[in-house]
Amino acid sequence: MTLTVALAMVAGLVLLAVVVHGAWTARRGTPRLPQQATGSDHAPRMEPTLTPQADPALMESADARALPTVSLRRQAKVDALIDAIATITPESPVTGELALQHFPGSRRAGTKPFHVEGLNAETSEWEMPRSGQRYGEFQAGLQMANRHGPVNEIEYSEFVQKVGAFAEALSAATDFPDMLDAVARARELDTFASQHDAQLTAILRANTIAWSVGYVQQAAGRHGFVPGSVPGRLVLPAQEDGAPAILTLVFDAQVALADDPGHAALRELSLSLDVPQTLESAEPFAAWQHCARRLADDLDATLVDDQGNPITLHAFAAIGLELDRLYRALESRDLSAGSPAARRLFS
Repeated sequence: MTLTVALAMVAGLVLLAVVVHGAWTARRGTPRLPQQATGSDHAPRMEPTLTPQADPALMESADARALPTVSLRRQAKVDALIDAIATITPESPVTGELALQHFPGSRRAGTKPFHVEGLNAETSEWEMPRSGQRYGEFQAGLQMANRHGPVNEIEYSEFVQKVGAFAEALSAATDFPDMLDAVARARELDTFASQHDAQLTAILRANTIAWSVGYVQQAAGRHGFVPGSVPGRLVLPAQEDGAPAILTLVFDAQVALADDPGHAALRELSLSLDVPQTLESAEPFAAWQHCARRLADDLDATLVDDQGNPITLHAFAAIGLELDRLYRALESRDLSAGSPAARRLFS
C-alpha cells in the first residue's frame, strides 16, 4: 500500500467520522416526537386525552391498593381544629334569602379564607345558607393558618369587620374569640404545619436526546396523566370526585406555549407529590415512586433530587420511612393526610 493510498484512507475515515458526529449532534438537538399509531400496531400508543390511558402495571397496583371513591363535592365546613369560630345569633330565625343577600362579598381576610354556615331550623344541620330555608344561628370560621403562614392581627380585624357587618344586617348578636388567643393558636398551628409539610419532587433529566411536548404527553399518558389546568402541567387524577391530583408532572410553561410546542425541546421534568393533600390509603408514595422510575425508563432520563443527586432505590426506601413518621404525626393531631382539614391547612 502506497503512502498516497494510506493517506486517502485516513482522510476518508476522518470525513466519515465528521459526518457521523454531525448527524449524531443534529439528532441529539432534535427533540423526540410522539409516535404515530398505525393500523398494524397490536397495542397502539394513544395520544393523551381527558380520559387517562393508564399503564397496566399501574392499574394492577391501584386495584391492589383499593383506592377510595368517597365523594368530596361537599363544601368544607367550619372546623374547630383549624378555624377561629365566631357565633352569630339573630333575634329570630332568618330566611336563607335574607342571609344570602347580606353575605360577605369576599370571604377572605388577607390570605386566609373564612366560611359562614347557618344552622338549618328544620334539619338542625350546619350548611351553606340556601333559599327556601330558615336559620336560627350562624357561625363563621376563619382559617387560622395555611401555607402563607398564620393569621395575624390585621387579618383577624378584617374578619371581625366583615362578619360584624353581616351580623348587623341580620340584627344578630356576635361572639368573637379573643384576638390575641386566636393569633397565638394560629402561630402554634402554623409551627406544627411547617414541621410536618412535605412535597416530594423527583426531577427527570434527559440522558441524550431532548423531548418534544407531544412526546412527553404521550409517554405520561400511558401512565394515566392528563392535561392540567395550566400550560406545562400534567396531572394523575385522584379517584375521588373533586379531590386534588395525586401527582403532578411539570415542565417549562414557555415551551408549552411555544408556536410549535410539538417540536420545542425539553430536557427536564419534575414529578411532584403533595403529601398532606392525598389520602394515605391511596398509597400516593408508591404511585410517585412507580411513575418516576417508569417515566425515567420510557424517556431515557436520570432521576435526581433538587440538589442534582441521583435518587436510588435506597433513597426511595429512606423517604418511605420518613413519610410513615409524617403520616403518624398528622394523625396524632386529627389532621390525617387527605382529610378536608389537612387539605385546607396545607393549601
